[in-house]
Amino acid sequence: MPSNEEIYEKVQETLIDALGVDDDEVTPEATLVGDLGAESIDFLDIVFRLEKAFDIKIPRGELFPENLAAADSGFVQDGKVTEAGLNELRAKMPHADVDQLAEDPKVENIQNLFTVQMICNFIERKLSA
Repeated sequence: MPSNEEIYEKVQETLIDALGVDDDEVTPEATLVGDLGAESIDFLDIVFRLEKAFDIKIPRGELFPENLAAADSGFVQDGKVTEAGLNELRAKMPHADVDQLAEDPKVENIQNLFTVQMICNFIERKLSA
């Protein structure tokens, strides 16, 4: 099992390659969308590259859950993630800092869950499972 440092370095390399960003931009707190400029199409590429880098399988929607904010999900009301939605996020994304979102649960803040550290946490859980 690689160390946290080794996991971080591999995740960092993966994001530098996938997004064409500089290594000093890829910090643990950096958000993929806001800070690193990732778009939804990049998420598929990132997952593919992580699978190769760590020799693991990442089922669709496991690292980056889809449709959580869909109008018919019941998880969003008046542009905010509901308590049920937050609980769903906690269940689907134990590797993310959902408590931070809970402080300001606007729908557009969901993307802020996708940080470099979140990916590292996910990979750690995956490798130790």
